[in-house]
Amino acid sequence: MPKKYSSDAFAAIHETMETLCVIGVVDKQTMREFDEACLTPVHVLAPEEIKAIRLREHISQPVFARYLNVSKNLVSDWERGVKKPGGPALRLLTIIQKKGLMAIA
Repeated sequence: MPKKYSSDAFAAIHETMETLCVIGVVDKQTMREFDEACLTPVHVLAPEEIKAIRLREHISQPVFARYLNVSKNLVSDWERGVKKPGGPALRLLTIIQKKGLMAIA
């Protein structure tokens, strides 16, 4: 999966930094920090935002859960604020929020 950058400028700068890392001018620690600064951030979604995403896509909690490869109870917990999505689930929710469910289907 290609990296998604905050802007075209960051993409160009990042490509240059990757080359500098490969030839040894930039160390791996600096590159990791640079990666974090350049990649599109994922913000925490409020329970209402998660529910709004699902309702916008016109699907039930069980179907939404299947798309995300989680349990329907977990989707319910997210929408009620009992638990918060993290890691890959949060990234998928962010993609769905921006591009729609078909982006991961």
